[in-house]
Amino acid sequence: MKTFKIGRTSVSVFIGDITTWTGDIIVNAANSGLLGGKGVDGAIHSAGGPEIMEQCMEIRKQQGGCPPGNAVITGAGRLPAQHIIHTVGPIWEGGGRREEHTLAECYRNSLLLAIEVGARSIAFPNISTGIYEYPKAPACDVALKAVTELLEEDLPDNRLDRIDFVCFSPDNEELYIHWLEQYTQEKEAQV
Repeated sequence: MKTFKIGRTSVSVFIGDITTWTGDIIVNAANSGLLGGKGVDGAIHSAGGPEIMEQCMEIRKQQGGCPPGNAVITGAGRLPAQHIIHTVGPIWEGGGRREEHTLAECYRNSLLLAIEVGARSIAFPNISTGIYEYPKAPACDVALKAVTELLEEDLPDNRLDRIDFVCFSPDNEELYIHWLEQYTQEKEAQV
């Protein structure tokens, strides 16, 4: 695990199983139907139990699902987190269909929702880099730009003091650590 300080928030990167993460909110890389699926989505639904799907179905009834880039919140069922934010990442189609914007919105909207409910900690998977095939390096760049830009806004209601990126693979972990090392070095050089 490697930890960086961005303002008053600790941002950590490590390889792990997001379903065992302890804190306020985990983010699920969901599909727009909120029907569960494969990858991290399937793991979260499986480990969390049927209550998560029941709440997702209620959201489907109320608003028809969750469009790409948006985020919705449910309880966490049997998971050690308090809540799950379900966000829908873009399917990679070569970069010409606003995938970068949509992916950035996943991170931004998830953080804004976490701030809205008063969360102090949140854990992200590497959204869209699995079956949605978003290339890992550009996805890392988009994710961390979105997160650091929001943290730099210094929003008055922001109580987040911990953001964790729970990576599935060593190459993703390496990308995130390298990006954050460069970011913190650039910020220190500006002081």
